[in-house]
Amino acid sequence: QAHLVESGGGSVEPGGSLRLSCAADLSLGNFYAMAWFRQAPGKQRELVAVAARGGGTKISESVEGRFSISRDDSKNTVTLEMNRLNPEDTAVYFCAVDDRLFRVLQGNAEYWGQGIQVTVSS
Repeated sequence: QAHLVESGGGSVEPGGSLRLSCAADLSLGNFYAMAWFRQAPGKQRELVAVAARGGGTKISESVEGRFSISRDDSKNTVTLEMNRLNPEDTAVYFCAVDDRLFRVLQGNAEYWGQGIQVTVSS
């Protein structure tokens, strides 16, 4: 049973935009922290952005100014808007949720999506 379902990945040229969406199973309830991670080939998984219940967000320095994160608690969804994409953004992106923000900031989470590919190339 998939608790988190991601959508919106794909291929785009440098400078383009993509929107990733993640829908959490409503039966799980709302989570304090909803986040996006990514893992590029040969690299460690990294936290891209996290949105806390109540509106607080944290964006990785590597994407700050280009990416934004938002959540809709009525629908149990979290969205990652990605602009001015470059080839270094190519990775598998994972949605993750947890009730403990510190766990997410440490790179862990209670539930993970299956991952969705984002490829930036010309």
